[in-house]
Amino acid sequence: MKKTNAVRIIESRNIKFETKEYEFSEDEIDAVSVANKIGVAPETVFKTLVAKGDKSGYVVFVIPGNAELNLKKAASVSGNKSVEMIKAKDLLSVTGYVRGGCSPIGMTKKFPTYIEETSQLFDNIYFSAGVRGMQILLPPSDLAVASEAVFADLV
Repeated sequence: MKKTNAVRIIESRNIKFETKEYEFSEDEIDAVSVANKIGVAPETVFKTLVAKGDKSGYVVFVIPGNAELNLKKAASVSGNKSVEMIKAKDLLSVTGYVRGGCSPIGMTKKFPTYIEETSQLFDNIYFSAGVRGMQILLPPSDLAVASEAVFADLV
């Protein structure tokens, strides 16, 4: 298992987790493709999205891989009038992660983080371990603890 920032942080909090590694290509780094690669339902693989709020600055949203972020809901829960997705080219400089390998845990700076509330319907969910080709599996409540996130209606 690769020791990414996300893995180290989870381990430091004594949270039990599993990892799943898989082969990927540049055109198969979205959450639905990842779900197909690891053989699970797309709604159990969560993607990490980074936006910029007009008041708060950068904000992180974790939503099911087969869903779209509702920008009005995202703005409302994060205390903004509006939020705008950051450009893919800015992801690395803002978070320390690349597209397809962005984890809500272990970014270069701590940003307000929100997890789609329906994640709590599952015993465990997958999300990026911080590199392409590796996912972490753990209960949504443990993800909230490790990422210092709150649950919200985002989709």
